[in-house]
Amino acid sequence: MNADQLLELLRRITDSDDPVARERGADEVTDWTCSWSPAEAITLATVLSVTAACERNHTALEAQLHALLELMSTGHVVGEHLYRVREIDLDGLPAELVEYITDLKLTSPTPKAATPG
Repeated sequence: MNADQLLELLRRITDSDDPVARERGADEVTDWTCSWSPAEAITLATVLSVTAACERNHTALEAQLHALLELMSTGHVVGEHLYRVREIDLDGLPAELVEYITDLKLTSPTPKAATPG
């Protein structure tokens, strides 16, 4: 995947108007799981963590959470890249989504507060 294609994928993942585009973007991340460089995997995981924390569509959220678990399986992504998952409110979510989130939260430490330098 070249830079233009990666940028287009990031645009789909973050498309604020179209949950289907967000779902398909997350699904595409999993299609390429073994192809991502460490930097690409970390970038995608961080962006997916933020979009998942803001997601209101359950189908798109499931695809995002699945993509995060797949990215973690590469060994390039660690819990601190996913800390925004902790912001997801579990109330009213289907049990399978709660299970995804619980698994991700167990591996996502809360980041340390930034200190003035």
